[in-house]
Amino acid sequence: MRRPPVPTEASFASPARHEALTARIGTYLGIAFGLCFATGLISHWYYLYDAPFFPPTHPVWGYRITQGVHILSGIAAIPLLLVKLWSVYPKLFAAIPRDRRLLALDLAEKGSIAVLVASSIFQLAMGLANQAHWYPFSFSFRSTHYAVAWIAIGSLVVHIAVKLPIIRRAWAAPLPEPGNEPEPDASYAGPSRRTILRTALLASGVAVLAAAGNTVPWLRRISVFAVRDGEGPQGVPINRSAVAAGVTETARANDFEVTLLHGDREVALTRAQLESMTQRTESLPIACVEGWSASATWSGVRFSELLDLVEAPKDANIKVTSLQTKGAFGVTQIPAPSARDPRTLLALQLNGGDLTIDHGFPCRLIAPNRPGVFQTKWVTELEVLS
Repeated sequence: MRRPPVPTEASFASPARHEALTARIGTYLGIAFGLCFATGLISHWYYLYDAPFFPPTHPVWGYRITQGVHILSGIAAIPLLLVKLWSVYPKLFAAIPRDRRLLALDLAEKGSIAVLVASSIFQLAMGLANQAHWYPFSFSFRSTHYAVAWIAIGSLVVHIAVKLPIIRRAWAAPLPEPGNEPEPDASYAGPSRRTILRTALLASGVAVLAAAGNTVPWLRRISVFAVRDGEGPQGVPINRSAVAAGVTETARANDFEVTLLHGDREVALTRAQLESMTQRTESLPIACVEGWSASATWSGVRFSELLDLVEAPKDANIKVTSLQTKGAFGVTQIPAPSARDPRTLLALQLNGGDLTIDHGFPCRLIAPNRPGVFQTKWVTELEVLS
């Protein structure tokens, strides 16, 4: 029985493929990756308690926009990456150079491309899994996603540097079509290269529209692929329920109190006492790392007024502790500028009604321009850090 011939680059030849098409697709893919990387760095900034300076508290919708762009630019990259891989994968079967120097260069280039492709696929797959709250891996999503992002962007920069002459040549002239080349293929009846390019860009745009309802309210009716539709109890989605956080009993306990700590000063307040204090109302969005966001009206006690009860310094960061016993971010920090912002509340109500237990009853933190994971629910202790 004869074995099938070993594939070569010519085995996958298609007149539709061309370096000019690959360069154009790669350019748009690079733009999407660049946006995704830049906004990912901004998102990571919010998690750094020891940063030399903290994210601003205004505009209040800042994180909502940057994280929305982060998710949507990643989604836009998926169709572009698939077309880019289609356009270049025959190169994997190119003849291996016999010259040692050329062989070393060939292996180095293919190795760098392998790193780029592997890290790109890994990042996009992890991002989609995180959106869906599906974690089939045991490692930390955030730290791994951040580390591999540097690998992906570094290998992308190297790839661009190596291919820059081709990219310049490709953009210096119109995209050539199979029938207009020095050796046209008269038998080719497939789509033109312009059609492939436009279809890739259209697919990318459709993918964005199909998921943008996470962030853009007026697109929610057509965003069939949005993991969250921006709606939920009291008009706001819920990521972690009271059951998932293990607070169904403690949050409803009659002896519930919020304890304020600053050195040897301690003040404990029941929900009734919090309700007796001056109530403030603020319209603030809540935006989650998965890309969804929703605007809401929150009412409660101004955070700075609570800190004044224990004479907290104006420049002190605050440790916020939740009743939750399961899941991450049960203990967080709120930096001084955010804690002292007049719009930051220990909220008791949401959209005109008392918080439901899934939204953080008896009380929760809500602050402007802050990731949803740090808008701590079921707050039980505020400690002033020295």
